Amino acid sequence: MALSNTTQIRTFNPLNPKKPTHPFPSSHLSFSFPSHFTSKSLIATSNTNMFRPHSGDFELSTLTALSPLDGRYRQKVQELAPFMSEYGLNYFRVIVEIKWLLKLSEINEVTEVPAFSEDAKSFLKGLIDDFSEDDVKEIKKFERITNHDVKAVEYFLKQKCQSNAEIAKVLEFFHFACTSEDINNLAHALMLKEAMNAVMFPVMDKIIKALCTMAKDNADVPMLSRTHGQPASPTTLGKEIAIFAVRLSRERMELSQVEILGKFAGAVGNYNAHLAAYPDVNWPCIAQEFVQSLGLGFNPYVAQIETHDYMAKIFHSFIQFNNILIDFDRDVWGYISLGYFKQTTKAGEIGSSTMPHKVNPIDFENSEGNLGVANGGFSHLSMKLPISRWQRDLTDSTVLRNMGVNFGHSLLAYKSTLQGIGKLQVNESRLSEDLDQCWEVLAEPIQTVMRRYGVPEPYEKLKELTRGKAITKESIRDFIEGLDIPQDAKAYLLKLTPHTYVGSAVELARTVEHEVNNILNGVIS
Repeated sequence: MALSNTTQIRTFNPLNPKKPTHPFPSSHLSFSFPSHFTSKSLIATSNTNMFRPHSGDFELSTLTALSPLDGRYRQKVQELAPFMSEYGLNYFRVIVEIKWLLKLSEINEVTEVPAFSEDAKSFLKGLIDDFSEDDVKEIKKFERITNHDVKAVEYFLKQKCQSNAEIAKVLEFFHFACTSEDINNLAHALMLKEAMNAVMFPVMDKIIKALCTMAKDNADVPMLSRTHGQPASPTTLGKEIAIFAVRLSRERMELSQVEILGKFAGAVGNYNAHLAAYPDVNWPCIAQEFVQSLGLGFNPYVAQIETHDYMAKIFHSFIQFNNILIDFDRDVWGYISLGYFKQTTKAGEIGSSTMPHKVNPIDFENSEGNLGVANGGFSHLSMKLPISRWQRDLTDSTVLRNMGVNFGHSLLAYKSTLQGIGKLQVNESRLSEDLDQCWEVLAEPIQTVMRRYGVPEPYEKLKELTRGKAITKESIRDFIEGLDIPQDAKAYLLKLTPHTYVGSAVELARTVEHEVNNILNGVIS
Protein backbone atom coordinates (compact mmCIF):
# COMPACT_ATOMS: atom_id res chain seq x y z
CA MET A 1 0.00 0.00 0.00
CA ALA A 2 1.42 3.41 -0.94
CA LEU A 3 1.93 6.06 1.73
CA SER A 4 0.40 9.48 1.33
CA ASN A 5 2.63 12.52 1.24
CA THR A 6 1.53 13.40 4.76
CA THR A 7 2.18 10.50 7.11
CA GLN A 8 2.12 9.97 10.86
CA ILE A 9 5.49 8.60 12.09
CA ARG A 10 6.29 7.36 15.60
CA THR A 11 9.89 8.00 16.62
CA PHE A 12 11.78 6.31 19.43
CA ASN A 13 14.80 6.89 21.61
CA PRO A 14 17.13 3.99 20.75
CA LEU A 15 18.45 3.92 24.32
CA ASN A 16 14.95 3.78 25.74
CA PRO A 17 12.41 2.53 23.20
CA LYS A 18 9.52 3.39 25.51
CA LYS A 19 10.50 7.07 25.71
CA PRO A 20 9.86 9.39 22.72
CA THR A 21 12.78 11.46 21.50
CA HIS A 22 10.70 14.63 21.23
CA PRO A 23 9.19 16.77 24.03
CA PHE A 24 5.60 16.71 22.80
CA PRO A 25 2.89 14.88 24.75
CA SER A 26 1.98 12.70 21.77
CA SER A 27 4.44 10.12 20.43
CA HIS A 28 3.33 10.86 16.86
CA LEU A 29 4.74 13.49 14.54
CA SER A 30 3.25 14.79 11.33
CA PHE A 31 5.42 15.75 8.39
CA SER A 32 5.33 15.96 4.59
CA PHE A 33 7.58 14.09 2.16
CA PRO A 34 9.73 16.30 -0.07
CA SER A 35 8.31 16.61 -3.55
CA HIS A 36 11.09 14.50 -5.06
CA PHE A 37 10.50 11.71 -2.52
CA THR A 38 7.49 10.15 -4.20
CA SER A 39 5.92 6.72 -4.42
CA LYS A 40 7.65 6.24 -7.78
CA SER A 41 11.08 6.10 -6.17
CA LEU A 42 10.98 3.88 -3.10
CA ILE A 43 7.36 3.14 -2.36
CA ALA A 44 5.27 0.78 -4.49
CA THR A 45 2.41 2.17 -6.50
CA SER A 46 -0.53 0.58 -8.24
CA ASN A 47 1.12 1.06 -11.61
CA THR A 48 3.18 -2.15 -11.93
CA ASN A 49 2.34 -3.04 -15.52
CA MET A 50 5.77 -2.01 -16.75
CA PHE A 51 7.16 -5.44 -15.76
CA ARG A 52 4.31 -7.59 -17.08
CA PRO A 53 4.66 -9.62 -20.31
CA HIS A 54 3.08 -7.81 -23.23
CA SER A 55 0.73 -10.63 -24.09
CA GLY A 56 -2.67 -12.04 -23.34
CA ASP A 57 -3.35 -15.73 -22.80
CA PHE A 58 -0.44 -17.98 -23.71
CA GLU A 59 -0.85 -21.14 -25.73
CA LEU A 60 0.61 -24.09 -23.84
CA SER A 61 4.08 -24.96 -25.10
CA THR A 62 7.46 -25.88 -23.70
CA LEU A 63 8.09 -22.13 -23.41
CA THR A 64 4.89 -21.28 -21.51
CA ALA A 65 4.43 -24.38 -19.32
CA LEU A 66 4.36 -23.67 -15.59
CA SER A 67 6.23 -26.86 -14.78
CA PRO A 68 9.87 -27.04 -15.92
CA LEU A 69 9.26 -30.74 -16.59
CA ASP A 70 6.84 -29.77 -19.35
CA GLY A 71 8.97 -26.82 -20.37
CA ARG A 72 12.74 -26.66 -20.11
CA TYR A 73 13.21 -30.37 -19.42
CA ARG A 74 10.47 -31.83 -21.61
CA GLN A 75 12.84 -33.74 -23.88
CA LYS A 76 14.51 -35.42 -20.93
CA VAL A 77 11.35 -36.73 -19.27
CA GLN A 78 8.92 -37.16 -22.15
CA GLU A 79 9.07 -40.97 -22.01
CA LEU A 80 6.96 -40.75 -18.85
CA ALA A 81 4.16 -38.93 -20.70
CA PRO A 82 2.39 -42.03 -22.09
CA PHE A 83 2.01 -43.32 -18.54
CA MET A 84 1.81 -40.40 -16.10
CA SER A 85 -0.11 -37.80 -18.09
CA GLU A 86 -3.81 -37.07 -18.49
CA TYR A 87 -3.52 -39.12 -21.66
CA GLY A 88 -2.09 -42.04 -19.71
CA LEU A 89 -4.74 -41.90 -17.00
CA ASN A 90 -7.57 -41.98 -19.55
CA TYR A 91 -5.87 -44.69 -21.59
CA PHE A 92 -5.74 -47.00 -18.59
CA ARG A 93 -9.31 -46.09 -17.62
CA VAL A 94 -10.43 -47.18 -21.07
CA ILE A 95 -8.56 -50.47 -20.66
CA VAL A 96 -10.26 -51.17 -17.32
CA GLU A 97 -13.76 -50.32 -18.60
CA ILE A 98 -13.39 -52.49 -21.71
CA LYS A 99 -11.80 -55.39 -19.86
CA TRP A 100 -14.63 -55.31 -17.32
CA LEU A 101 -17.28 -55.50 -20.05
CA LEU A 102 -15.42 -58.48 -21.53
CA LYS A 103 -15.28 -60.10 -18.08
CA LEU A 104 -19.04 -59.67 -17.65
CA SER A 105 -19.58 -61.47 -20.95
CA GLU A 106 -17.80 -64.50 -19.49
CA ILE A 107 -20.04 -64.81 -16.39
CA ASN A 108 -22.78 -67.38 -17.03
CA GLU A 109 -25.25 -65.81 -14.61
CA VAL A 110 -25.06 -62.45 -16.39
CA THR A 111 -27.21 -63.60 -19.27
CA GLU A 112 -27.89 -60.05 -20.39
CA VAL A 113 -24.29 -59.85 -21.64
CA PRO A 114 -23.82 -62.92 -23.83
CA ALA A 115 -20.40 -64.08 -24.91
CA PHE A 116 -18.99 -61.76 -27.54
CA SER A 117 -18.07 -62.89 -31.01
CA GLU A 118 -14.48 -62.64 -32.17
CA ASP A 119 -15.46 -59.64 -34.27
CA ALA A 120 -16.86 -57.83 -31.22
CA LYS A 121 -13.77 -58.68 -29.17
CA SER A 122 -11.58 -57.43 -31.98
CA PHE A 123 -13.58 -54.20 -32.11
CA LEU A 124 -13.09 -53.61 -28.38
CA LYS A 125 -9.41 -54.49 -28.61
CA GLY A 126 -9.06 -51.95 -31.40
CA LEU A 127 -10.38 -49.21 -29.11
CA ILE A 128 -7.42 -49.91 -26.83
CA ASP A 129 -4.77 -50.48 -29.48
CA ASP A 130 -5.75 -47.40 -31.49
CA PHE A 131 -6.32 -45.09 -28.52
CA SER A 132 -4.91 -41.65 -29.31
CA GLU A 133 -4.74 -38.06 -28.17
CA ASP A 134 -7.81 -37.36 -30.26
CA ASP A 135 -9.71 -39.87 -28.14
CA VAL A 136 -8.64 -38.02 -24.99
CA LYS A 137 -9.93 -34.80 -26.55
CA GLU A 138 -13.29 -36.49 -27.15
CA ILE A 139 -13.37 -37.66 -23.53
CA LYS A 140 -12.64 -34.09 -22.43
CA LYS A 141 -15.63 -32.85 -24.43
CA PHE A 142 -17.87 -35.17 -22.43
CA GLU A 143 -16.18 -34.09 -19.21
CA ARG A 144 -17.01 -30.44 -19.90
CA ILE A 145 -20.67 -31.49 -19.86
CA THR A 146 -20.63 -34.07 -17.07
CA ASN A 147 -18.01 -32.38 -14.86
CA HIS A 148 -17.01 -35.96 -14.02
CA ASP A 149 -13.91 -37.44 -15.61
CA VAL A 150 -14.72 -41.15 -15.18
CA LYS A 151 -18.32 -40.76 -16.37
CA ALA A 152 -16.89 -39.01 -19.41
CA VAL A 153 -14.91 -42.15 -20.24
CA GLU A 154 -18.05 -44.25 -19.96
CA TYR A 155 -19.97 -41.93 -22.31
CA PHE A 156 -17.05 -41.90 -24.73
CA LEU A 157 -17.03 -45.70 -24.93
CA LYS A 158 -20.79 -45.87 -25.37
CA GLN A 159 -20.54 -43.46 -28.26
CA LYS A 160 -17.67 -45.38 -29.84
CA CYS A 161 -19.52 -48.71 -29.58
CA GLN A 162 -22.83 -47.60 -31.03
CA SER A 163 -21.50 -48.51 -34.46
CA ASN A 164 -21.09 -52.15 -33.46
CA ALA A 165 -24.52 -53.80 -33.40
CA GLU A 166 -23.48 -56.55 -31.01
CA ILE A 167 -21.90 -54.29 -28.39
CA ALA A 168 -24.59 -51.61 -28.83
CA LYS A 169 -27.10 -54.00 -27.21
CA VAL A 170 -25.18 -54.01 -23.93
CA LEU A 171 -23.92 -50.44 -23.69
CA GLU A 172 -25.37 -50.00 -20.21
CA PHE A 173 -23.06 -52.70 -18.91
CA PHE A 174 -20.12 -50.39 -19.36
CA HIS A 175 -19.24 -49.34 -15.79
CA PHE A 176 -21.66 -51.96 -14.43
CA ALA A 177 -21.83 -51.87 -10.59
CA CYS A 178 -18.69 -49.73 -10.50
CA THR A 179 -17.87 -46.71 -8.47
CA SER A 180 -15.46 -44.33 -10.14
CA GLU A 181 -12.71 -45.43 -7.80
CA ASP A 182 -13.01 -49.02 -9.06
CA ILE A 183 -11.82 -47.69 -12.40
CA ASN A 184 -9.39 -45.11 -11.07
CA ASN A 185 -7.53 -47.26 -8.59
CA LEU A 186 -6.80 -49.86 -11.25
CA ALA A 187 -5.80 -47.16 -13.74
CA HIS A 188 -3.41 -45.61 -11.21
CA ALA A 189 -1.97 -49.02 -10.37
CA LEU A 190 -1.34 -49.74 -14.06
CA MET A 191 0.17 -46.29 -14.55
CA LEU A 192 2.61 -46.95 -11.71
CA LYS A 193 3.46 -50.46 -12.81
CA GLU A 194 4.08 -49.61 -16.45
CA ALA A 195 5.94 -46.36 -15.76
CA MET A 196 8.29 -48.06 -13.32
CA ASN A 197 8.92 -51.08 -15.54
CA ALA A 198 9.26 -49.20 -18.81
CA VAL A 199 10.99 -45.99 -17.70
CA MET A 200 12.18 -45.75 -14.11
CA PHE A 201 13.72 -49.18 -13.49
CA PRO A 202 15.84 -49.21 -16.66
CA VAL A 203 17.44 -45.85 -15.77
CA MET A 204 17.95 -46.89 -12.15
CA ASP A 205 19.62 -50.07 -13.38
CA LYS A 206 21.89 -48.01 -15.64
CA ILE A 207 23.06 -46.02 -12.64
CA ILE A 208 23.81 -49.16 -10.65
CA LYS A 209 25.65 -50.70 -13.61
CA ALA A 210 27.64 -47.50 -14.19
CA LEU A 211 28.69 -47.46 -10.54
CA CYS A 212 29.71 -51.13 -10.68
CA THR A 213 31.87 -50.39 -13.72
CA MET A 214 33.34 -47.31 -12.10
CA ALA A 215 34.11 -49.28 -8.94
CA LYS A 216 35.87 -52.09 -10.79
CA ASP A 217 37.83 -49.72 -13.04
CA ASN A 218 39.16 -47.88 -9.99
CA ALA A 219 39.37 -50.81 -7.60
CA ASP A 220 43.09 -50.37 -6.96
CA VAL A 221 43.32 -46.57 -7.07
CA PRO A 222 44.27 -45.61 -3.49
CA MET A 223 42.53 -42.64 -1.93
CA LEU A 224 42.73 -40.83 1.36
CA SER A 225 39.58 -41.29 3.38
CA ARG A 226 38.08 -38.42 5.29
CA THR A 227 36.04 -38.95 8.43
CA HIS A 228 34.63 -35.79 9.98
CA GLY A 229 36.40 -34.04 7.12
CA GLN A 230 39.81 -35.04 8.48
CA PRO A 231 42.39 -37.43 6.98
CA ALA A 232 41.61 -41.03 7.92
CA SER A 233 42.67 -44.56 7.00
CA PRO A 234 43.19 -44.91 3.24
CA THR A 235 40.72 -46.68 0.99
CA THR A 236 40.39 -47.00 -2.77
CA LEU A 237 38.27 -44.89 -5.03
CA GLY A 238 36.62 -48.00 -6.44
CA LYS A 239 35.57 -49.32 -3.06
CA GLU A 240 33.93 -46.02 -2.11
CA ILE A 241 31.93 -46.05 -5.34
CA ALA A 242 31.05 -49.72 -4.76
CA ILE A 243 29.27 -48.76 -1.54
CA PHE A 244 26.74 -46.73 -3.51
CA ALA A 245 26.19 -49.50 -6.07
CA VAL A 246 25.29 -51.91 -3.29
CA ARG A 247 23.10 -49.43 -1.41
CA LEU A 248 21.15 -48.48 -4.53
CA SER A 249 20.70 -52.11 -5.57
CA ARG A 250 19.08 -52.89 -2.22
CA GLU A 251 16.51 -50.15 -2.73
CA ARG A 252 15.98 -51.22 -6.33
CA MET A 253 15.23 -54.71 -5.07
CA GLU A 254 12.82 -53.38 -2.43
CA LEU A 255 10.91 -51.56 -5.13
CA SER A 256 10.63 -54.63 -7.33
CA GLN A 257 9.13 -56.61 -4.44
CA VAL A 258 6.27 -54.23 -3.62
CA GLU A 259 3.01 -55.83 -4.71
CA ILE A 260 0.90 -53.37 -6.67
CA LEU A 261 -2.70 -53.85 -5.57
CA GLY A 262 -6.17 -53.15 -6.89
CA LYS A 263 -9.75 -53.27 -5.64
CA PHE A 264 -13.01 -53.76 -7.50
CA ALA A 265 -15.67 -54.02 -4.82
CA GLY A 266 -18.07 -51.19 -5.51
CA ALA A 267 -19.08 -48.03 -3.69
CA VAL A 268 -17.94 -48.99 -0.17
CA GLY A 269 -16.16 -52.27 -0.76
CA ASN A 270 -19.04 -54.68 -0.10
CA TYR A 271 -20.34 -55.51 -3.62
CA ASN A 272 -23.70 -54.01 -2.64
CA ALA A 273 -24.87 -53.15 -6.17
CA HIS A 274 -23.43 -56.33 -7.64
CA LEU A 275 -25.41 -58.52 -5.28
CA ALA A 276 -28.57 -56.47 -5.72
CA ALA A 277 -28.51 -57.22 -9.45
CA TYR A 278 -27.09 -60.76 -9.41
CA PRO A 279 -27.29 -62.24 -5.89
CA ASP A 280 -26.11 -65.69 -6.98
CA VAL A 281 -22.76 -64.58 -8.42
CA ASN A 282 -19.61 -64.94 -6.32
CA TRP A 283 -18.59 -61.35 -6.88
CA PRO A 284 -15.50 -61.33 -4.60
CA CYS A 285 -14.11 -64.22 -6.63
CA ILE A 286 -14.98 -62.48 -9.91
CA ALA A 287 -13.34 -59.26 -8.73
CA GLN A 288 -10.18 -61.08 -7.71
CA GLU A 289 -9.97 -62.84 -11.08
CA PHE A 290 -10.51 -59.55 -12.89
CA VAL A 291 -7.92 -57.55 -10.94
CA GLN A 292 -5.34 -60.32 -11.25
CA SER A 293 -6.01 -60.60 -15.00
CA LEU A 294 -4.62 -57.05 -15.24
CA GLY A 295 -1.37 -58.18 -13.67
CA LEU A 296 -2.16 -56.67 -10.27
CA GLY A 297 -2.49 -58.07 -6.77
CA PHE A 298 -5.97 -58.13 -5.23
CA ASN A 299 -6.95 -56.23 -2.08
CA PRO A 300 -10.22 -57.69 -0.71
CA TYR A 301 -10.57 -55.43 2.33
CA VAL A 302 -11.29 -51.89 1.21
CA ALA A 303 -13.75 -49.03 1.53
CA GLN A 304 -14.56 -47.00 -1.58
CA ILE A 305 -10.88 -46.60 -2.35
CA GLU A 306 -7.95 -48.98 -2.39
CA THR A 307 -6.10 -48.14 0.80
CA HIS A 308 -2.92 -46.92 -0.99
CA ASP A 309 -0.58 -48.58 1.50
CA TYR A 310 1.39 -50.19 -1.32
CA MET A 311 1.80 -46.78 -2.93
CA ALA A 312 3.26 -45.42 0.31
CA LYS A 313 5.80 -48.26 0.26
CA ILE A 314 6.75 -47.49 -3.33
CA PHE A 315 7.16 -43.78 -2.70
CA HIS A 316 9.15 -44.37 0.50
CA SER A 317 11.48 -46.66 -1.44
CA PHE A 318 11.96 -44.01 -4.11
CA ILE A 319 12.74 -41.49 -1.37
CA GLN A 320 15.42 -43.78 0.02
CA PHE A 321 16.89 -44.53 -3.42
CA ASN A 322 16.97 -40.81 -4.09
CA ASN A 323 18.53 -40.06 -0.71
CA ILE A 324 21.35 -42.48 -1.44
CA LEU A 325 21.86 -40.87 -4.82
CA ILE A 326 21.98 -37.43 -3.18
CA ASP A 327 24.72 -38.80 -0.93
CA PHE A 328 26.61 -39.97 -4.02
CA ASP A 329 26.11 -36.65 -5.82
CA ARG A 330 27.49 -34.75 -2.83
CA ASP A 331 30.47 -37.05 -2.41
CA VAL A 332 31.43 -36.75 -6.07
CA TRP A 333 30.92 -32.99 -5.88
CA GLY A 334 33.40 -32.96 -3.00
CA TYR A 335 35.89 -35.16 -4.83
CA ILE A 336 35.73 -32.82 -7.82
CA SER A 337 36.36 -29.91 -5.47
CA LEU A 338 39.43 -31.71 -4.09
CA GLY A 339 40.69 -32.32 -7.61
CA TYR A 340 40.28 -36.10 -7.42
CA PHE A 341 38.18 -35.93 -10.58
CA LYS A 342 38.50 -33.78 -13.67
CA GLN A 343 35.52 -33.27 -15.96
CA THR A 344 35.57 -33.57 -19.71
CA THR A 345 34.10 -30.65 -21.59
CA LYS A 346 32.36 -30.09 -24.89
CA ALA A 347 33.37 -27.42 -27.37
CA GLY A 348 31.35 -24.28 -26.81
CA GLU A 349 30.21 -25.15 -23.28
CA ILE A 350 30.59 -22.44 -20.63
CA GLY A 351 31.10 -23.15 -16.94
CA SER A 352 30.82 -19.62 -15.60
CA SER A 353 29.56 -16.46 -17.27
CA THR A 354 32.45 -14.47 -15.79
CA MET A 355 35.20 -16.96 -14.88
CA PRO A 356 36.37 -18.70 -18.07
CA HIS A 357 38.51 -21.28 -16.26
CA LYS A 358 35.63 -22.94 -14.43
CA VAL A 359 34.10 -26.33 -15.17
CA ASN A 360 31.32 -26.59 -12.63
CA PRO A 361 29.90 -29.95 -11.43
CA ILE A 362 26.47 -28.93 -12.68
CA ASP A 363 25.22 -32.43 -13.49
CA PHE A 364 25.57 -33.56 -9.89
CA GLU A 365 24.13 -30.29 -8.62
CA ASN A 366 21.13 -30.58 -10.96
CA SER A 367 20.63 -34.14 -9.83
CA GLU A 368 20.75 -33.22 -6.16
CA GLY A 369 18.29 -30.38 -6.63
CA ASN A 370 15.76 -32.44 -8.57
CA LEU A 371 16.04 -35.34 -6.16
CA GLY A 372 15.13 -32.95 -3.36
CA VAL A 373 12.07 -31.72 -5.24
CA ALA A 374 11.03 -35.30 -6.00
CA ASN A 375 11.43 -36.41 -2.41
CA GLY A 376 9.33 -33.52 -1.15
CA GLY A 377 6.47 -34.70 -3.36
CA PHE A 378 6.98 -38.39 -2.65
CA SER A 379 7.02 -37.66 1.07
CA HIS A 380 3.65 -35.94 0.91
CA LEU A 381 2.16 -38.72 -1.21
CA SER A 382 3.42 -41.47 1.07
CA MET A 383 2.15 -39.73 4.19
CA LYS A 384 -1.17 -38.51 2.81
CA LEU A 385 -2.45 -41.34 0.62
CA PRO A 386 -2.97 -44.00 3.33
CA ILE A 387 -5.24 -41.57 5.21
CA SER A 388 -8.85 -41.11 4.09
CA ARG A 389 -11.80 -39.97 6.16
CA TRP A 390 -14.30 -42.74 6.85
CA GLN A 391 -15.14 -44.69 3.69
CA ARG A 392 -13.34 -42.11 1.49
CA ASP A 393 -12.67 -38.47 0.88
CA LEU A 394 -11.48 -36.86 -2.32
CA THR A 395 -8.07 -35.65 -1.14
CA ASP A 396 -6.32 -38.67 -2.64
CA SER A 397 -7.69 -37.91 -6.11
CA THR A 398 -6.07 -34.52 -6.55
CA VAL A 399 -2.85 -35.67 -4.89
CA LEU A 400 -2.50 -38.69 -7.17
CA ARG A 401 -2.46 -36.40 -10.20
CA ASN A 402 1.02 -35.34 -9.06
CA MET A 403 2.63 -38.78 -9.27
CA GLY A 404 4.16 -37.94 -12.62
CA VAL A 405 5.74 -34.76 -11.24
CA ASN A 406 7.76 -36.70 -8.67
CA PHE A 407 8.75 -39.41 -11.11
CA GLY A 408 9.68 -36.71 -13.63
CA HIS A 409 12.05 -34.93 -11.24
CA SER A 410 13.54 -38.29 -10.24
CA LEU A 411 14.05 -39.30 -13.87
CA LEU A 412 15.64 -35.95 -14.64
CA ALA A 413 17.99 -36.40 -11.69
CA TYR A 414 18.95 -39.95 -12.67
CA LYS A 415 19.85 -38.81 -16.18
CA SER A 416 21.87 -35.90 -14.78
CA THR A 417 23.84 -38.24 -12.55
CA LEU A 418 24.54 -40.57 -15.46
CA GLN A 419 25.64 -37.64 -17.58
CA GLY A 420 27.92 -36.45 -14.80
CA ILE A 421 29.47 -39.89 -14.36
CA GLY A 422 30.20 -39.98 -18.06
CA LYS A 423 32.26 -36.79 -17.78
CA LEU A 424 34.47 -37.89 -14.88
CA GLN A 425 38.18 -38.48 -15.33
CA VAL A 426 40.20 -39.73 -12.35
CA ASN A 427 43.13 -37.48 -11.45
CA GLU A 428 45.45 -40.08 -9.91
CA SER A 429 48.30 -37.63 -9.39
CA ARG A 430 46.09 -35.51 -7.13
CA LEU A 431 44.96 -38.57 -5.18
CA SER A 432 48.58 -39.63 -4.77
CA GLU A 433 49.61 -36.17 -3.64
CA ASP A 434 47.13 -36.19 -0.78
CA LEU A 435 48.32 -39.61 0.39
CA ASP A 436 51.97 -38.54 0.30
CA GLN A 437 51.17 -35.70 2.68
CA CYS A 438 49.37 -37.87 5.25
CA TRP A 439 51.82 -40.38 6.68
CA GLU A 440 50.12 -39.95 10.04
CA VAL A 441 47.34 -42.28 8.87
CA LEU A 442 49.76 -45.16 9.52
CA ALA A 443 49.38 -44.51 13.25
CA GLU A 444 46.40 -46.84 13.22
CA PRO A 445 48.13 -50.02 11.95
CA ILE A 446 51.26 -49.32 14.02
CA GLN A 447 49.43 -49.00 17.33
CA THR A 448 47.24 -52.00 16.49
CA VAL A 449 50.29 -54.21 15.86
CA MET A 450 51.83 -52.86 19.08
CA ARG A 451 48.71 -54.01 20.94
CA ARG A 452 49.10 -57.51 19.53
CA TYR A 453 52.63 -57.83 20.86
CA GLY A 454 51.96 -56.37 24.27
CA VAL A 455 53.68 -53.00 23.89
CA PRO A 456 52.30 -50.86 26.73
CA GLU A 457 50.17 -47.78 25.96
CA PRO A 458 50.43 -48.07 22.16
CA TYR A 459 47.59 -45.63 21.47
CA GLU A 460 49.04 -43.03 23.78
CA LYS A 461 52.52 -43.35 22.24
CA LEU A 462 51.15 -42.82 18.72
CA LYS A 463 48.98 -39.97 19.94
CA GLU A 464 52.05 -38.25 21.33
CA LEU A 465 53.91 -38.83 18.07
CA THR A 466 51.24 -37.67 15.66
CA ARG A 467 48.71 -35.31 17.16
CA GLY A 468 49.22 -31.74 15.96
CA LYS A 469 52.62 -32.51 14.49
CA ALA A 470 53.98 -32.76 10.97
CA ILE A 471 54.58 -36.44 10.33
CA THR A 472 56.90 -37.61 7.58
CA LYS A 473 57.92 -40.92 6.12
CA GLU A 474 61.20 -40.67 8.01
CA SER A 475 59.64 -39.94 11.39
CA ILE A 476 57.25 -42.86 11.03
CA ARG A 477 60.08 -45.22 10.02
CA ASP A 478 62.22 -44.04 12.95
CA PHE A 479 59.36 -44.78 15.33
CA ILE A 480 58.83 -48.27 13.90
CA GLU A 481 62.55 -49.07 14.07
CA GLY A 482 62.51 -48.33 17.78
CA LEU A 483 59.65 -50.72 18.58
CA ASP A 484 60.22 -53.87 20.62
CA ILE A 485 58.21 -56.21 18.38
CA PRO A 486 59.12 -59.29 16.30
CA GLN A 487 61.27 -58.58 13.26
CA ASP A 488 58.71 -59.84 10.72
CA ALA A 489 56.06 -57.55 12.20
CA LYS A 490 58.48 -54.66 12.07
CA ALA A 491 59.35 -55.47 8.44
CA TYR A 492 55.64 -55.48 7.55
CA LEU A 493 55.11 -52.07 9.11
CA LEU A 494 58.18 -50.63 7.41
CA LYS A 495 56.78 -51.65 4.03
CA LEU A 496 53.48 -49.90 4.65
CA THR A 497 52.74 -46.59 2.98
CA PRO A 498 49.57 -44.52 2.81
CA HIS A 499 49.19 -45.88 -0.74
CA THR A 500 49.28 -49.53 0.29
CA TYR A 501 47.41 -49.41 3.60
CA VAL A 502 44.00 -50.03 2.04
CA GLY A 503 42.93 -53.28 3.68
CA SER A 504 40.53 -55.32 1.55
CA ALA A 505 39.26 -52.31 -0.39
CA VAL A 506 40.59 -53.58 -3.73
CA GLU A 507 38.83 -56.93 -3.44
CA LEU A 508 35.59 -55.34 -2.26
CA ALA A 509 35.55 -53.09 -5.31
CA ARG A 510 36.43 -55.87 -7.76
CA THR A 511 33.65 -58.16 -6.52
CA VAL A 512 30.91 -55.52 -6.22
CA GLU A 513 29.05 -56.66 -9.34
CA HIS A 514 28.72 -60.15 -7.90
CA GLU A 515 27.34 -58.68 -4.68
CA VAL A 516 24.90 -56.49 -6.56
CA ASN A 517 23.65 -59.43 -8.63
CA ASN A 518 23.13 -61.44 -5.46
CA ILE A 519 21.04 -58.61 -4.04
CA LEU A 520 18.99 -58.12 -7.16
CA ASN A 521 18.57 -61.89 -7.42
CA GLY A 522 17.66 -61.96 -11.07
CA VAL A 523 15.97 -58.55 -11.37
CA ILE A 524 18.68 -57.57 -13.83
CA SER A 525 19.11 -60.33 -16.41
